[in-house]
Amino acid sequence: MGKQLKQPFHEKRIFTERIIVAVIIVSLIFLLLLSRYFYLQVIQHQTYSEQAEQNKIKFSRIDPTRGLVYDRNGVLLAENITTYKLQFTAEKVKDLDQKLVDIQSIVSMTKEELLRIKEQLKYNPVFKPLTIKAKLSEQQVAEFAVQKHHYPGFNIEPYLNRKYLHPIEFSHLLGYVGKINQAEFDRQDHEIYANDDYFGKTGIEKYYEKQLHGIPGQLVTEINAQGKQLSQQIKKPPINGVNLNLTIDLQLQKASYKAFGEETGAAIAVNPQNGEILAMISKPGYDTNQFIYGISQNNYDALSTSSEKPLFDRSIKGGYEPGSTIKPYIALAGLYHQLITPEFTMFSNGYYQLPKQKRRYHDWKQGGHGHVNLVNSLAESVNVFFYDLAVKLGIDNIHAFLNPFNFGRLTGIDISGEKQGILPSRAWKKANRDMIWFPGETVITGIGQGYFVITPVQMAQALSILASKGKINPLHLVQQDKPSNNTLPFEIKAAHWETVHEGMTSVINAPNGTARAIKSTDYLIAGKSGTSQVYGKSEEDIYKKNDELPKHLRNHALFIAFAPVEQPEIAVVVVAEHGASGTKAAAPIAREIIDFYMQSTYSEPKALDEAITQLGGTGQYNNEPDNE
Repeated sequence: MGKQLKQPFHEKRIFTERIIVAVIIVSLIFLLLLSRYFYLQVIQHQTYSEQAEQNKIKFSRIDPTRGLVYDRNGVLLAENITTYKLQFTAEKVKDLDQKLVDIQSIVSMTKEELLRIKEQLKYNPVFKPLTIKAKLSEQQVAEFAVQKHHYPGFNIEPYLNRKYLHPIEFSHLLGYVGKINQAEFDRQDHEIYANDDYFGKTGIEKYYEKQLHGIPGQLVTEINAQGKQLSQQIKKPPINGVNLNLTIDLQLQKASYKAFGEETGAAIAVNPQNGEILAMISKPGYDTNQFIYGISQNNYDALSTSSEKPLFDRSIKGGYEPGSTIKPYIALAGLYHQLITPEFTMFSNGYYQLPKQKRRYHDWKQGGHGHVNLVNSLAESVNVFFYDLAVKLGIDNIHAFLNPFNFGRLTGIDISGEKQGILPSRAWKKANRDMIWFPGETVITGIGQGYFVITPVQMAQALSILASKGKINPLHLVQQDKPSNNTLPFEIKAAHWETVHEGMTSVINAPNGTARAIKSTDYLIAGKSGTSQVYGKSEEDIYKKNDELPKHLRNHALFIAFAPVEQPEIAVVVVAEHGASGTKAAAPIAREIIDFYMQSTYSEPKALDEAITQLGGTGQYNNEPDNE
């Protein structure tokens, strides 16, 4: 092989090119580093300054204190108590599944609770604390304090939580709070609600949730590189929830609940002069305190499957035929439309028939009541009188007259869950049954049967208007500045109001009144009984006593009343489920409620002799109405 000749020029050129490439690469890298430096130090200066600050500053939420609830006299009904909860922060816990097993030596957890925690972990950020167990006992707090070093990432936090001081009597009215669920949380402002907050589930707690909850504050904690706390400062103080002052009287509420004895049902007492609800109960109630921390499945099943339905709020959701409690309103409609006068009389032979029809619409008293006027027909609850009057009025006039009394409409009461009743009409039947209206349906509408459905709160609103002679003060549970004092859209003569009030007064105070057994010697009470049919009777059974049937087949018993008649201060609606007769089951309950109120607020007895002797009717009956 020949010896290879050197090429200095060529080698120098290659070397120069390599130097140039190297300089270019180094320059590019330097430019990249410089641009990155500029981006970090200039463009992103604020962002990274804040992040650096956050490395030594910790922001935490300050929970607001939930508003308290008081009765009308300032007596505490719902308070907040200090309790403790066990939490963990997922990013700080190694082998979380094992730690959740180990910690059960301190706080036992059910299978449902463990499943709940694992489900919440899917949505809860790893850096945010998650509650394992609420309402720890003092012993559990002490045991964890001793063993805390075994559970890094776990800690115990004090917090305020709800306690109801009269949970049974106020179970449906106040309702209860519970842990906010995912659906509820998604609908809320996340600046105000955390995913482990407590949230109003039913009743007043739910209706006034936003006012009661309050707005959280912010706490700033400065820490050093080792995580040691240097200082704390409240950056934004929390705004606590608003305290509520109810219109309810605690003692009257308890007396109303007690008055039911073994009966189930609902009662509402209202001041007709301003719409304030003085008492509102649904019986049976239940212990709302057991829902706050999460009720066990067994306890919930016992409540939800009970034949007495303790979770069902009868006062705003229960639907009942008004029965004969509708008769004072039908009487007013007849007077208003000049179809009858206070002096009008008719003969009751015990049944009513439409022209050219064979069907008989029976009275509760076999053989009828003889000649009766309007006052007598209310006192003795004469069905035939109101069958005839309803037909004269017609369903269109009945519907138009009763609608402003709030039948068939929501009252708008400030509590969650109210249901709407039914005020029957041609349009309603066509829309809901796709059928025409029949004359026989008008007949039974006159005594509050058929399609007619009311809730106790709707009847309380209507009774308030009736007792106050046309003033419309919407019912409410939280105190307001002043009553509205709206009036009916049509004018009813004073004499007509007086006639109907006289008839209702005769129900209790006249010798022939169906509810004369509850007459008071201290003040004048006006009232009207009624029954809501549970099942229809055959022609043969029409006069059989309803209270001889098994309890679950008996009619619901209703009674409405107000007192004193001259200037009503309290109006009461009572529904005793399966009570058979309004006069026997519901009227005594109403009397007890009124008595308690009058004895505590009204001490001067009224002279009744003269008023009672002027009431119509002199007959005495040994039997009581069974189909009022």
